[in-house]
Amino acid sequence: MTVPRVLLADDHGAIREGLRIMLESHGVDVVGEAADGVVAVRNARALRPDVVLMDLRMPGMDGVEATRQIVAEGCGDVLVLTSFDEQELVAGALTAGAVGFLLKTVDAASLVAAVHAVASGDGVLDPRITRRALGLLPRPAPDAGAAPSVPGRPPATDAVAAAGLTDRERDVLARLGEGLSNAEIAARLGISLTTVKTHVSNVLAKLGARSRAHAAALARTRR
Repeated sequence: MTVPRVLLADDHGAIREGLRIMLESHGVDVVGEAADGVVAVRNARALRPDVVLMDLRMPGMDGVEATRQIVAEGCGDVLVLTSFDEQELVAGALTAGAVGFLLKTVDAASLVAAVHAVASGDGVLDPRITRRALGLLPRPAPDAGAAPSVPGRPPATDAVAAAGLTDRERDVLARLGEGLSNAEIAARLGISLTTVKTHVSNVLAKLGARSRAHAAALARTRR
């Protein structure tokens, strides 16, 4: 298994130290740290980590803007560590391109598993975070004349239908909404991992989603 390279971004030194100890004791390579968004962006550019473990509340440039710049420049995938009182920042980070969200109370095993998942191209969503963030995302107006939905797929009465997703792409989108990894989607739908990755890419492009986490949130608002 490839060792993920991680950049820690949090304005509390004690939290960064705790995360470093937790990750390094489980074989993860912590390549750098940052106490604010500006330094996080600068270090991401210089170090090109696999994963940026990003706090959202930091002085100066916050984690949302830092996420936007890091993702836009392709400097690494962003895995957010957040708290329940940060709903607006979580919603902002979704559209900024973060690929995962965890609570700061996460245990070591779950954190390490999430880092590996993000480093391998999957997303990670803590349902307790996404439920709160979903309320801040726009909901589509009902369409009384639309055709009934198929169980297990996002209903065709909203922007999902307008995006022109195929039936299989809508199946994949529904599984993203459940928080499944690519491997889990492949097993659930009985298709290859390569095919899943292709469908995920198509879904993101058609929905205009910045990340699979953003697409998953959109899917869950449409149930």
